[in-house]
Amino acid sequence: MDKKRLLVVGGVAGGASCAARARRLSENAEIIIFERGNFVSFANCGLPYHIGNVIKNEDDLLVASPDLFKNWFNIDVRINSNVKAIDRQNKEIEVEDLIKGGTYKEKYDYLVIAPGSSPIRPKLDGIDSEGIFTLRNIPDTRKIISWVNEKKPSRAVIIGAGFIGLEMAENLAKLGISVSIVEMQDQVMPLLDKEMAWFIYEHLIKNKIGVYLGDSVSGFKKKSDGSIDVLVQSGQSLSADIVILAIGVRQEIELAKNAGLEIGHLGGIKVNEKMQTSDKNIWAVGDAVEVKDFITEIQTVVPLAGPANRQGRIAADFIFGKNPMGAAFRGVQGTAVCGIFGLTVASCGLTEKSLQKLAKNGKEIPYEKIYLHPNSHASYYPGAKTISIKLIFSPDDGKILGIQAIGLNAVEKRIDVVSMAIQKQGTVFDLEEAELCYAPQYGSAKDPVNMMGMIASNIVQGYTKVTHWEKLSTSDALILDVREPFEYKRGHVDNAINIPLGQLRTRLNELPKYREIWAYCFVGQRSYYAQRILTQAGFNSKSISGGYIMYLASDSI
Repeated sequence: MDKKRLLVVGGVAGGASCAARARRLSENAEIIIFERGNFVSFANCGLPYHIGNVIKNEDDLLVASPDLFKNWFNIDVRINSNVKAIDRQNKEIEVEDLIKGGTYKEKYDYLVIAPGSSPIRPKLDGIDSEGIFTLRNIPDTRKIISWVNEKKPSRAVIIGAGFIGLEMAENLAKLGISVSIVEMQDQVMPLLDKEMAWFIYEHLIKNKIGVYLGDSVSGFKKKSDGSIDVLVQSGQSLSADIVILAIGVRQEIELAKNAGLEIGHLGGIKVNEKMQTSDKNIWAVGDAVEVKDFITEIQTVVPLAGPANRQGRIAADFIFGKNPMGAAFRGVQGTAVCGIFGLTVASCGLTEKSLQKLAKNGKEIPYEKIYLHPNSHASYYPGAKTISIKLIFSPDDGKILGIQAIGLNAVEKRIDVVSMAIQKQGTVFDLEEAELCYAPQYGSAKDPVNMMGMIASNIVQGYTKVTHWEKLSTSDALILDVREPFEYKRGHVDNAINIPLGQLRTRLNELPKYREIWAYCFVGQRSYYAQRILTQAGFNSKSISGGYIMYLASDSI
């Protein structure tokens, strides 16, 4: 066999996994990785936890070193090597040695680029002041740790309430630092629907985190005592000893763009299902590429480590594999999880806001949603915690479109089950029939996954009708609270009539048959029972999904 040359630009998730897979497929190929930084493969998702001293040793973040790549895989790793240009005609790259200086060229038969993304750092007054950091790699982590150890900050301001922002809030708070978050959107965790983000907001407040929503930063002012005033559009000024910018990331596409590779309309490198670019000899993987949304089949950009790893493997399969079966990249579902002061936040698939945005852009997908609040495991076994779930599905055939869940225990395993169901084009009936592990400390005989399937399938089959709190202001329905009187007294919807579920059958004569009735309870279970009683008694009724808990959450919208 001819000895083929594979050059990989960029390590970490996509590039490193591609190189390692390529070696497993071809012992004969010459494989070289070029990495601009000092580290070829590290766990960037663990960086906030190293800052918070949860992961105590930096070495634990290093997935693989250049020596390991050489010894295990016979792969040449060149760190501190910046690939400046791609000459497609001559099939070679220009590399700058960042330590010794100077440049040199390397030929390739196949080229894989994994340039990744970089933190957004907007052009604001004072943004280059000392004490203002972004977090993307190990050198960034070292700078933050050094600042914390030397300056002993007592106040931190974090700009952005996404994954990195919220994880940094937790880890700086663990160091005894008072933390405030400024978020331009009117909710924390903008990835989620707003009413679900309400649970996170309440949890942050409970943990003494200052949260400023619907406000953006206008600039920074360094003071004589070394502190920083964070200036926001509303006119407020927040004092900080350290500032973390967690606004988001931007794809690094300059190398590809300058080489004349096709760039998608979202600003990412355009690739096909083989991760091949517009040049048949060049592949691209990771944060910088545009890929297909698995559900909508619309192009999107999802900077997550899981998809990047899969993409790297797929690229290698098509370069060195023989008739790869099922290797084509199927698309992304956006499955993600985040921990915040013990609270687990996870999601997969489409959100309601993304569906509404699609509708505005001419691609309307009919959907229905339900909310439920089951226990993480059997309630009779100690330690059960509530999981608040939002499931979005097609009202026509029950196809699962998306899920969001928040709770203190066993949240992510439910999301993982639904994620796999979405991957297999599953429906709510599949969730209803899913056979899952059960012992009282792990789940229930009727698992939360089964419960969401059963509730949703009742709607699809027409056994029950649901409505939602955001429709309350435009409805003249009679609102029926079926909780106990003591619950009603603690808080209720204005003008709601209270008839406890246990008394409903004997008090039906108090309700009008000429008017639609919306029933609610605390979490939605009793209101479902009430709706079935009312419907079979000839009333026009609906159950308000999610109960009074979601009324409190929806009131934030």
